[in-house]
Order: sequence, then structure tokens, then C-alpha cells
Amino acid sequence: MEKPLIFDIHLDLSMNAMQWNRDLRWSLERIRRWEGQMTDRVDRGSNTVCFPEMHKGNVGLCVATILGRHSPFFHKLPGLSSPEQAWAQTQGQLAWYRVMTELGEMTPITNVAELDAHMELWKNSPPCDDGTPYVVESKKQPGKLPIGFVLSLEGADSIVTLDYLERSYNNGLRALGPAHYGPGRYADGTDSAGPLHPAGKDLLKEMQRLGIILDVTHLCDQTFWDALDVYEGPLWASHQNCRTLAPWNRQFADDQIKAVTERGGLLGMAFDAIMMVPGWTYLKSRPEDFQLKIERICDHVDHICQLAGSASHVCIGTDLDGGYGTEQTPMDLNSIADLQTLPGLFRARGYSEDDIEGFMHRNAIDFLRRAW
Repeated sequence: MEKPLIFDIHLDLSMNAMQWNRDLRWSLERIRRWEGQMTDRVDRGSNTVCFPEMHKGNVGLCVATILGRHSPFFHKLPGLSSPEQAWAQTQGQLAWYRVMTELGEMTPITNVAELDAHMELWKNSPPCDDGTPYVVESKKQPGKLPIGFVLSLEGADSIVTLDYLERSYNNGLRALGPAHYGPGRYADGTDSAGPLHPAGKDLLKEMQRLGIILDVTHLCDQTFWDALDVYEGPLWASHQNCRTLAPWNRQFADDQIKAVTERGGLLGMAFDAIMMVPGWTYLKSRPEDFQLKIERICDHVDHICQLAGSASHVCIGTDLDGGYGTEQTPMDLNSIADLQTLPGLFRARGYSEDDIEGFMHRNAIDFLRRAW
């Protein structure tokens, strides 16, 4: 059976390239061997994402992030000392995407015309990967297609003033999450609490004016509800599972899930183990402790579909290599290419082929066509 096209609406590609120093053109094996003796991070030698594996898994389109955190004096989380430095960091990440575009590895998607053209390219071209890894010294692969990406900003600390938001839009930014972890300049995120900041309200109004999608993923509970009161444009939760099935404020409660779906939004299923099962202890738990397999994500999908009353609000937002590797993913997920096991798992749950196509890419495509 032909591999379905996959649209992953949350991948931290530039962070991996620029902060973890991974050349994503390398094969998975080569990156892991290169990192085999590195000890600066727990996920060294266990990454799951690179361009060859994305091609192997037919992941032809993604939402790709840039991220720059501002951490003021005595802040508990790591980050840069000023918003200006955070801005500079995001611009370095943006430069990497532009270089990958120049090399034909990636292509930016900023409007419906570009989206439709990219979809036609991937759907009407023969398979571009036979499973054989290529390395950076190789000549350009015959028929290798660029991976399309929609640019998203995770955490708004780097938006020095609202003028920088319009500049970012002109640079291709099409989605934005106002907060990441902890308190931020515009909003409070995961593991923090509080109302939407006054500056955050201004940010949301400017996002709406520009047509930038609101990513509500990391917003703390009170800020989440405040943001929905202020912002009337298109929104999604790019990498978000269910609090009912994996209790922690990082996941959404049922009323939050309903609020997103009632606004026509999407929830992207994340494959971070801490977001998939209850009781995971960071840096101590292992997937084997829970016998965690990819199929667990189907429980989250089922729950959202039951709450929403349809299968049209779920998509894929893996967050793979988002600060972790295979030490914190399902046991049967070695790389992003293993997402191709999902259709069979969904069929076994009784989902129709139309539902499955929606989960894999069409729900996200339809959302962007409406949003743009």
C-alpha cells in the first residue's frame, strides 16, 4: 500500500541544527554515531528526525519552529539576557531555513497557492526515497523533493516590540505561541500561572490583524482562556495531548480541548512519552517501564474525537527531538519514518480511510486553506 503523505505541525528543526549542532542532511545512523561519545545532553545519539528519515516516512510538510527565550536576572529557566539577544537567536535559526531552501532541501509555505503547489508536487511525484540513507557529500538525489515548511515562533519573548512581529510576518512567520515554559514577556506558559499580560493582549490583536495563527499549546490555563477571549482568528494546539490520559498542566483538560475544536482548531498529537502516559518521571522513567508503544497515541485521538464529535480536529504534531530522543518516545518508534505505522493502528480502531487521511495530512491542509 502506498505511504500516505504526512503533515507534522510541530518540529523543532532549526533548534536541532543550530543549538544541538545536528546536520539534518545526514543519515540517522551518521548523526547517532557522531554523537555517540557526547555527554552534554541525555538525548545525544538517540535523535529521531533528519531529512532522510522524513523522506523515508513521506513527511513532506511540517510546521517548523524558531525559538528564542528571554530569561531575566534570577530567572529559573535557561535563556538569553535580553529580548534583543533572543531576537538575534531566532534570526540565526531563520537563516538556517533559508540556506536549506537555497539548497533545495526545504521550501517555505506562506499562502494557499504555495501550499497547493507543494501538495501537487508531492502527490504527483514518484517516491523520492528507497530507504537508502544519503550523506551530505552525496550528489543531489534524483527526484528528491523539498520538504515544505510553515514557519512558527514558539514563545514570543524574542518579539522586542510589536514592530518586530510585522517584520517577522514579512519574513514568513505564519504561526506563533505567545509562551513556552514558565513565565514569559507576553504570557505565562507550562508550569506557571497567571492572567494574560497586557502586552500579550496587544500581541494577540496584532497577530489577528496580520493573520498569524495562534498556537495555544503552552499557555497556562488562565492565560489560555484569556487568549480565547481576546483573539478571534484561527488557532491550533500544535503539539498537545489529553490531560485526562496523561495528567499534567502541559496537556489540555477536556473543556480546553472542546474550546479549541469549537473554534475550528486542531490538536496535533505529540509523541513525547511524558505527554502520552500518566506517572512519567522526567530523567528517571523509561518507555519500557510503561510498555509504551505508538498505539498509545490512538487513545488520545479517540478521546479528542469523542469530545469533538468528529475526526476533523486531530492531526500530527509530533514534537520529536524537541529536547528529547528515543529515551522518551514509544519503544517502537526509532525515527519519524515510523509514523507510517499509524494508518494500520487507526484502521484497527475502526476509523475510515477518510478519517485516516485527515489525521495524516488533510485536516491540517484544510485548516490552513481556511486560515489563509
